[in-house]
Amino acid sequence: MEKVWDPLRRKMVALTPEEKVRQWFISVLMEKMGVPAHMMMSEVSFKFGDKPFRADILVYGRDTAPILIVECKREDVALDRDVLEQALRYNLALSVRYIIITNGHQTFGFKRNGVAGQAGCDTADQDMPFERMSSFPDWDEMRK
Repeated sequence: MEKVWDPLRRKMVALTPEEKVRQWFISVLMEKMGVPAHMMMSEVSFKFGDKPFRADILVYGRDTAPILIVECKREDVALDRDVLEQALRYNLALSVRYIIITNGHQTFGFKRNGVAGQAGCDTADQDMPFERMSSFPDWDEMRK
């Protein structure tokens, strides 16, 4: 199987269809959104309760807390509600401000509306805590 260099894991990895999308989006994060490579990790394992999860890409803020989850799918996988719900389940454990889902052909981004109890956040925000973004934040915007 063909291999590709993953700059985040700093090793050669199998170039699966999903890995192709993941590596493409890592380059988008670095080159177009200005995220430094040292502020990202790929294939991040974590647990929520007893259940293990693995996020495709996490972007961290200066305080080392995750601020963005990227869920990558193969090019032939539709970005449907199930894909978004997978990323939202990851968010239960990680509590990020941004979620991006991509299959390399389509990419959708979502931003947290707020947290219940914060100024300007009512209980309706709990039902849909994320709203779809029309454009993606750059590194400076993500850290605000």
